[in-house]
Amino acid sequence: MEEQDFVAVRRSASALAAEFPAAYWREVDRSGHFPDAFLDAFTRAGFISTLVPEPLGGSGLGTRIGATILEEIHAGGCDGAIAHAAMNAMTTFVRHGSDQLRARWIPRILSGELRFISFAVTEPDAGTDTTRITTTATRDGNAYRLNGRKMFISHALHTDLMLVLARTTPASQAKGRTDGFSVFIVEAKQAIGCGLIASPIATMVNHHSTELLFDDLIVPAENLVGEEGHGFRYILGGMNAERILIAAECIGDARWFIEQASRYATNRTVFGRPIGQNQGIQFPIADVYADTSAARLMINCAADLFDVGRPCGAEANMAKLLASKASYKAGDICLQTFGGMGFAEAADVERKFRESRLYTVAPISNNLILSYLATHILGMPRSY
Repeated sequence: MEEQDFVAVRRSASALAAEFPAAYWREVDRSGHFPDAFLDAFTRAGFISTLVPEPLGGSGLGTRIGATILEEIHAGGCDGAIAHAAMNAMTTFVRHGSDQLRARWIPRILSGELRFISFAVTEPDAGTDTTRITTTATRDGNAYRLNGRKMFISHALHTDLMLVLARTTPASQAKGRTDGFSVFIVEAKQAIGCGLIASPIATMVNHHSTELLFDDLIVPAENLVGEEGHGFRYILGGMNAERILIAAECIGDARWFIEQASRYATNRTVFGRPIGQNQGIQFPIADVYADTSAARLMINCAADLFDVGRPCGAEANMAKLLASKASYKAGDICLQTFGGMGFAEAADVERKFRESRLYTVAPISNNLILSYLATHILGMPRSY
């Protein structure tokens, strides 16, 4: 795409963010409400279709443009977690779902009739070691029966469709650690109370986290995504896209922190001079600005590789690692610059600071990324 296209997208995303000022997000955070108005506006703007190819009804603009959209939304002070969920939850389904599945649901998702914003992989006893999940899907005629538990599943009570990873081949019979897993589309609202129990989990950030209990939930066999037993590979592809998009959110947050800290440091006068005149204040802000700019380059690299179908595991992981570190560092510096005022709800710094802390841990811990780089890229012995 041409540079003017990126400029136009940035302006459009920035304009959308401006429609939802800090007071909106403050109320959503305080009340625990779901940001329905924001998601509806995001969908109407056509952003939800960014990663969907044109033949399927999407804009097909790709991950680089998707990352640009999310960066601007976060730079405008919004919490775009629900936006990346809406944009990315379809990735595995779009790439590997049958023509019948895609024809059945994609038009209704893109129109806003249905929400597809939940991705059920994590389990309480497996954590980041996805190969140890124990949720099972057992074939029963023209359906599967799902049994097991999922933990920290975002937005599960607010979605119509949910992507679920389950084991279809017992671990003892699987050919390898990543074999025997399958991906299913679950119609969440119909399933709750009919084989699915969803229980909210109170957390420090308002991502509507949920614990799921599958108890003989019947899922039609036609809701299987791709081939049975190949689901782990499908999920990994979607995770690369997710890491790129989340990294872009972190860059947006870092930009917001840097802007807020720079403005406050320039205007706040103590002992007869702006506090930003002190190198102890200005140098950390300038330093994290450099970190943020460098991390954005890695995001662009990873997104460009992903969009042309080239391997990008290292780049996507490094983008998430560098961007989340820059964001959290920027948040800490911003809070320190504001001093006591930064802890006041009205300043919004503490809310955004809590958001920035999440992505050093989720959707994958930065320590796991370091381990991946050490073993898969640098060839060192596996540490786990």
